[in-house]
Amino acid sequence: MPLAVTAMAPGFSRLFTRVAEPLGATYAGAGVDVGAGEEAVERIRAVVASTAGPEVIGGIGGFGGLFALPGGRWREPVLVSSTDGVGTKAALATAAGRYDTIGVDLVAMCVDDVVCQGAEPLFMLDYLAMGHLDPEVAEVIVAGVAAGCRQAGCALIGGEMAEHPGAMAPGAFDLAGFVVGAAERDQILGPERVSAGDVLVGLASSGLRCNGYSLARQVLLERSGRRLEEPAWPGTSRTLADELLEPSVIYAPALLGLGRTIAVRAVAHITGGGIPANLSRALPHYCDAVVDRSTWVRPEIFGVIQRAGGITDAEMEAVFNLGMGMIVVVPPSEAETAVATLAGHGQPAAVVGQVEVGSGQVHLV
Repeated sequence: MPLAVTAMAPGFSRLFTRVAEPLGATYAGAGVDVGAGEEAVERIRAVVASTAGPEVIGGIGGFGGLFALPGGRWREPVLVSSTDGVGTKAALATAAGRYDTIGVDLVAMCVDDVVCQGAEPLFMLDYLAMGHLDPEVAEVIVAGVAAGCRQAGCALIGGEMAEHPGAMAPGAFDLAGFVVGAAERDQILGPERVSAGDVLVGLASSGLRCNGYSLARQVLLERSGRRLEEPAWPGTSRTLADELLEPSVIYAPALLGLGRTIAVRAVAHITGGGIPANLSRALPHYCDAVVDRSTWVRPEIFGVIQRAGGITDAEMEAVFNLGMGMIVVVPPSEAETAVATLAGHGQPAAVVGQVEVGSGQVHLV
């Protein structure tokens, strides 16, 4: 605090001010609570350890995660990696105060990318940024990531928590991560394996997964003024929050099981861009895919979104998965086996179309 001293002299007075040395700036004063970060790390230590297998060396706290490839597991392994986030689904989790499943969404977005090339997910790292680091919320989010890793059969070997005061609102967070998997070089899946006559097998998705939320939030919450706690549609006991925060299915274990049973050609993860943009990535330039919309039931939440925004069918197809989480390309002789095998792994599936001679296009009919 500044100190003021007044000295009197003949004929005048003068105010002498002596200013005390200000306190030094601190990280806490800038809005970063190092203690909260340390508490958060301690809170997640056990859930992170729960994902580790014998290949994981050491625990969290080092400068890098260590993972030893099992000897003799692969003849000629190729590492396959993918990175993703949960997008603006994080904003809905914050608005609803529900953080327990968003980590599962992150794992699904990453592992279900690498499995499209036939890779088994091995390990994952996550990145959690918060406007204000709340150790309890961070623990719940990372516990969800760990739960997703256990479902996927991969290890969570590290990550980062960051506090961004000023750059993010105190209650806001963002979650991203990446996964590394491995596949045999001669068994990598892709368009070069696909030919006319192959069959498309679709795996059902119960919700939006992590795509299209900017549009869904705009038409439902901003334009229509709906509340997350109200029924998603008339007559249902599920709230709008229940539907919009439905956790993403993790398909990787079922698809790996399928690959051990039949000769899978290619796999498309239906994320941003919907069926047309993603299925085209699994096609050679000389083939088209014809997808029959009548072969699966579109979850009602998509109708709720479409009606609220007056969204065209074409726009819905270009943004949302419409209830189709993955599409697998298989030989026609293996289609029935594929459906049965996936069902045996707990993943409802159906034949949804076929591959024809064409130019790399996807047609929804």
